[in-house]
Amino acid sequence: MAMQVGEHEEGEDTPMSDINTTPLVDVMLVLLIIFLIAVPVVLQSVPVNLPKVDFEVTQTKPENVNLTVRAVNGQCEVYWNLTRVNSNDLLNRAVRALEDEIARQGGAENVTELPEAHIRGDVNTPYRCIGGAIFTMQRAGFSRVGFISEPPPRGGVRY
Repeated sequence: MAMQVGEHEEGEDTPMSDINTTPLVDVMLVLLIIFLIAVPVVLQSVPVNLPKVDFEVTQTKPENVNLTVRAVNGQCEVYWNLTRVNSNDLLNRAVRALEDEIARQGGAENVTELPEAHIRGDVNTPYRCIGGAIFTMQRAGFSRVGFISEPPPRGGVRY
């Protein structure tokens, strides 16, 4: 290991009293890099699988149930295809639709895929109306309940 010396007025070499900051900077940069790598690993969050697409194309199948939900004068209206239904009728129709599909596929042991419920909700409909339809369909046994939306015009603003 070498030591840097400087000249004194009398011509003899004396050690310099200045601090060499180069090793200090090197150590600090290494520590900074270690912390930059370690911090994301230490952060804890709830694991979720987020969708990777803006819009997913819906495959329309004849066995899928199409619901339309809207509010008129503060009253929720739910339509099964084009027929207006109340919550009891909606539950009964949904249970019957699932039973018919299971029978069509040859029994519960042969079921490969159950139908889905697709909900078209008006933009101005309160959540309680749409949430009620979702709850009723899930209560009937529909495991997949999705929303049908209209994509923005080409070049339009995406939310």
